Amino acid sequence: MDSVAQTPIKIDIVSDVACPWCYVGKRRLEKALAQWDGAAVEIEWHPYQLDPNMPVDGLNRDTYLGNKFGDIERAQQMTDHLTTIGKEEGIDFDFGDTWLAVNTLPLHQMLAVAGQEGFKNELKERFLKAYFVETLHLNDIQVLETIGAEFGWTPEKVQSIIQNKELGKAIQQKIAQYQERGVSGVPFFIINNKYGISGAQPSEVFLDAFKQITTLENTTEGESCDINGENC
Repeated sequence: MDSVAQTPIKIDIVSDVACPWCYVGKRRLEKALAQWDGAAVEIEWHPYQLDPNMPVDGLNRDTYLGNKFGDIERAQQMTDHLTTIGKEEGIDFDFGDTWLAVNTLPLHQMLAVAGQEGFKNELKERFLKAYFVETLHLNDIQVLETIGAEFGWTPEKVQSIIQNKELGKAIQQKIAQYQERGVSGVPFFIINNKYGISGAQPSEVFLDAFKQITTLENTTEGESCDINGENC
């Protein structure tokens, strides 16, 4: 296979930890990647906040979902649906009464540093599992220190990361940039900085996109006129 055909496919994923569909979308993308036998795929996670005004103390399940969906009955229908979908993707969602919605900016700060150190994808997975399966309270510094320790970070390092106001501002600016580009919901997948896939689409959608992109971008260049007049 020639060098052009080997050009990697780049996927930028705009996502928030506090987004169950982002977890589903991650699993479906991973399923697609397991079936894909074409060009290499490079993934980069990018921050988004569904609720940047979330209080530091967070909101309990009934308050948060009640505010979001208007009443608990509608919220229950949503969580039941997500639980069913999750099982199909190997995710055991737990929206029990210990679940807590939190402000995710500190988590994005930790993810940014993890990206610099080469394990953002692993930390992203860990946060999603902690938030939606283990129902850990991710606004608790001790919980974050424990998760950080799993990746070799000291408590002091975790504290310095989440207390870094400049890093927090940089992340907020990056979120604003994606909003300016029209991203209003997550997950949002940007392939090769050209093609967008919105939402937790089935794995087949990703596979079809990979095939189309590979075909379009790796087509052998045909005869043409050029500005230097060398061909015609």
